[in-house]
Amino acid sequence: MNEGAVVLSWLVVRQDDNGNRYRVGRYATRAEAQKIAESLDGHGHKQLYSVERVSQHGESTRN
Repeated sequence: MNEGAVVLSWLVVRQDDNGNRYRVGRYATRAEAQKIAESLDGHGHKQLYSVERVSQHGESTRN
């Protein structure tokens, strides 16, 4: 990895009524991802927004 490169280790994921999951965005900190998830969740839609950490291997882990 290059020095000074930003690591985007946190995902915001949207899950719809049918259980389909979509990546909304990647963020550098959990706090940043949580803030986005909460703002999206506050729109009153039925979708569920969650924050997940991305492993070093690029796999998502639910928290």
